[in-house]
Amino acid sequence: MRAALSAMLLALACAGALAQQRDAVVEQPRPFGYTVGDIATQRVLLPEGSTPAALPEAARASAWLERRPARIERGADGRRWLVVEYQVVNAPRALATITVPAWDLAGTPPLRVAATGISVGPLTAPVEAGQALPLRPDRPASAIATAPIERRLWLWSGVLAMALAAWLAYAAWNAWRDRNALPFGRALRELRGKAGVPMAAHVALHHAFDRTAGQVVQAGTLAALFQRAPWLQALRPQIERFYAQSAGLFFGSGLPADAVSPQALCRQLHRLERRHVA
Repeated sequence: MRAALSAMLLALACAGALAQQRDAVVEQPRPFGYTVGDIATQRVLLPEGSTPAALPEAARASAWLERRPARIERGADGRRWLVVEYQVVNAPRALATITVPAWDLAGTPPLRVAATGISVGPLTAPVEAGQALPLRPDRPASAIATAPIERRLWLWSGVLAMALAAWLAYAAWNAWRDRNALPFGRALRELRGKAGVPMAAHVALHHAFDRTAGQVVQAGTLAALFQRAPWLQALRPQIERFYAQSAGLFFGSGLPADAVSPQALCRQLHRLERRHVA
């Protein structure tokens, strides 16, 4: 008798709970146009004053769908909606209808969310067994405006041409200065063809020393030359030897057997001159 009474009370409690549960007002996702990776959104209206016991957790809903974390949003009219998103995680071989499963929302009152169906398409067009997928032609590249690019190209080409012209002009002026303005460069030009005329070669090089020092330089006044052009110190032994052999050439017994070549010495002096004279 006591067991029968307990069973009757339990049955009445379950019936009361079922009577309290009601179908939810649901905005189901659109029923078509999905493929793998797409999101189907389900919106459940929460009655005024209701409090969900817990929001649906993110979980795999079926072989085709995965439920993402749910959230509550308030609409423009002030009503609250529970937003549940399902992501399509599988692709059928042909167009198929899959089910968004029904589920219960615990709370006051508990709500029953009905199931619905959506159609999911394959990633590729269906083909028969043993056939290859149809190929699609490459999409043509979009045309771009080339006029601004052409204008910039002409502009920078002009700038480059002017820079090259300026560099060539500087190089030509520098070469002219080396030949005509720098004393040893000018002497080097004068020494061409004078290898067999030692006296003329020595005179040309002496004139270069005089122009460098700003005065007539003799063996006894070489200190003034090195004071005026200290960069000549690197070749001081050769210069002093040149002046000694010049004295022998002009006033003595002639050039020694191991005489310094005016041409070779002038080339060394010109290299120093180009390095140190602005």
